[in-house]
Amino acid sequence: MKPLKFKQVDVFTRRPFFGNPVAVVLEGAGLGTEDMQRIAAWTNLSETTFVLPSSSAAADYRLRIFTPRAELPFAGHPTIGSAHAVLEAGIVKAKDGRLRQECGAGILDLRVDGETIWLSSPPATDTSVDDADFHALKRALNGNIKHPPRIINVGPRWLVAELDDAAAVAALEPDLQGIADLSNALAIGGVTVFGASADKLSAVHVRSFAPAHGIPEDPVCGSGNIGVAAYLAKSAQAARFGAGYTARQGMQLGRDGRVSIRFEDGKILLGGSAVTCIEGALRLE
Repeated sequence: MKPLKFKQVDVFTRRPFFGNPVAVVLEGAGLGTEDMQRIAAWTNLSETTFVLPSSSAAADYRLRIFTPRAELPFAGHPTIGSAHAVLEAGIVKAKDGRLRQECGAGILDLRVDGETIWLSSPPATDTSVDDADFHALKRALNGNIKHPPRIINVGPRWLVAELDDAAAVAALEPDLQGIADLSNALAIGGVTVFGASADKLSAVHVRSFAPAHGIPEDPVCGSGNIGVAAYLAKSAQAARFGAGYTARQGMQLGRDGRVSIRFEDGKILLGGSAVTCIEGALRLE
């Protein structure tokens, strides 16, 4: 097999090495699912994506998304990073500033606005947790949860909880095995926490933990941030930070990701910038 064009893209940042990397294999058509999963395990990033021809005339390209352990129907930072990669590589061109990406969650609309790529989130559903799981979450976080947590499903399923403030989010030292056990019991990807910020750079700080998927802490998580926005919307708090806000994530891992959220016509839009850090080819033989 010929070498496959490859990029590693840092997402939710304009500065290399301050966001969340995604590995993007630009020529995924000749690979099987086992090959893709093996490559994703080898890159050892939170997600690796594979660009394929679309199976629908309504989309510009198709994307398959893998964690080190499983395939995902949708994820935020891989979607934005892969859109950046296919545009930069000339695989597709935006039409009137728009792209359409096919993935396991369906066909998603993306907008290119200067250096920012916006995606319209898949519709979110929410589910409450029972008292036993709530107490298990409290034990795993060892933190004060302000309101009842909710399971938010946007393809990936996150258990979302609000802590006292950004300082509590920063100080959190979770029991990762407890989060993994709870994740497996609830069939969720992991736990995302957030707290209101007073740093004048963002409205909230966010952290996302997915140890059951081999990701102790995701540096800057798109679907986790969508989960926070959906949590706010479904708990009648969508206007709490205005029609849109900025979230920061990753500082505890030496990053400083900036995630943009908008509430627009009943939809949640996720926005971020991206920068390519590595270009090359994967040799499979």
